[in-house]
Amino acid sequence: MGDDSHELHIAMFPWLAFGHMMPYLELAKLIAQKGHKITFISTPRNIDRLPRIPPSLAPLINFVKLPLPHEVHLLEGDEATADVPYNKVQYLKVAFDGLKDPMTKFLATSHDIDYLLYDFVPYWLPDIATGLGIPNAFFSIFLGAAVCFLKPQEDRTEPEHFTVTPKSIPFPTTVKFKLFEILRIFESITGDASDVSDSYRLQEVLRCCQMVAIRSCMEFEPEWLHLLQELLGKPVIPVGLLAPAEHDGAGPDESSGTWKSMKDWLDKQEKGSVVYVAFGSEAKPSQVELTEIALGLELSGLPFFWVLRTRRGSTDNEKITLPEGFEDRTNGRGLVLTRWVPQLKILAHDSVGGFLTHSGLSSLVEALQHGRALILLSFLAEQGLNSRIFEEKKTGYPIPRDEFDGSFTRDSVAESLRLVMVKEEGQIYREKAMEMKGLFGNKDIQDQYVVNFLAYIRSHRRCLEPKIPV
Repeated sequence: MGDDSHELHIAMFPWLAFGHMMPYLELAKLIAQKGHKITFISTPRNIDRLPRIPPSLAPLINFVKLPLPHEVHLLEGDEATADVPYNKVQYLKVAFDGLKDPMTKFLATSHDIDYLLYDFVPYWLPDIATGLGIPNAFFSIFLGAAVCFLKPQEDRTEPEHFTVTPKSIPFPTTVKFKLFEILRIFESITGDASDVSDSYRLQEVLRCCQMVAIRSCMEFEPEWLHLLQELLGKPVIPVGLLAPAEHDGAGPDESSGTWKSMKDWLDKQEKGSVVYVAFGSEAKPSQVELTEIALGLELSGLPFFWVLRTRRGSTDNEKITLPEGFEDRTNGRGLVLTRWVPQLKILAHDSVGGFLTHSGLSSLVEALQHGRALILLSFLAEQGLNSRIFEEKKTGYPIPRDEFDGSFTRDSVAESLRLVMVKEEGQIYREKAMEMKGLFGNKDIQDQYVVNFLAYIRSHRRCLEPKIPV
């Protein structure tokens, strides 16, 4: 077999969040489609909850389960950020750092791994991999613009420092945090129970990795990808936007009559009329926010399909409830579900015209591959930056909020929904969504990024002698 057709073996180690694991898995499937082997490493319960792999790819994707070390603040089964209230994510990082030794032993005894891809959280892993002679890269599930902004700066010590554009960004941009967004995550960025801040983790991973693979493409953010490579002084290779395939996303209820009842409801709605509302696996609105969203949906007069997350993990005792009489008043026009739904199937349905979303990148990609207009309401992590990125490109409209506390009103929810869905002045958002469908949903363009990425890896595959005795 010639050198160019060498079958690669690529190992992957994502952070314990489904917003991270799913893009890693999507890339794994695309690589396996080219005939290469993947070893996907995570904890037992997380692996058991991942979507089923298509039978044709199953022989090429091997899942390795590393038990999560015990952490006194976590319950048994708390293995992902979706399993715990936000204030306990810091203890998940403590447990995750306990995987350093098991991960080292695994890599040291896996002599055929050609390349290792890892997330930003295991800041200790790049040096271990390089020491074992394994070429490696940070695979960023964040866009280039977000990484450019988040790249650690010595002078950012207060929340307000994150509400201005860093001097390292040489062109005009609105990409920065609002004060309420950074206040919600400031402790994790600057330090928490793990004694290692997210900022330090990212700094070390960017410093020690040999290359950055990134979930993005040149057609969407060329200026940011060029800048990131310039700032890092090392290769930045986009792998595409990783829009999931239609047959994926199979969940626990899909084989029953659940999807049929949802489809029956959607089939009765006019084409492009429905607002789909979902805030991902982690974002949970406060009671005040929930009330304003609900009453805003009611005021808008638009049909809606709302997937509502009322708890974050089994220890979340902060109950949130819909306003009294809301479901009766919107009966027939609106549908509220609190269980798992096949999001891809819903977004693909002709009756859906818009998506009220938390601005998580996976949700944005899923919506735009179907040309759905975006109404943005960020909650956590880098979602605020994503909101600015898509707003700047006129691809999403953010619901107006108070800069300091993030509050918003039912009127602003209703007005934003009507603007994007039906008003003439929101036509730009509907047109841009359809324009982006030609990029986000173009399998040929996106597939070429995977081909180019594999070509890079093939030319830099394992050829180093281990520096660490094994």
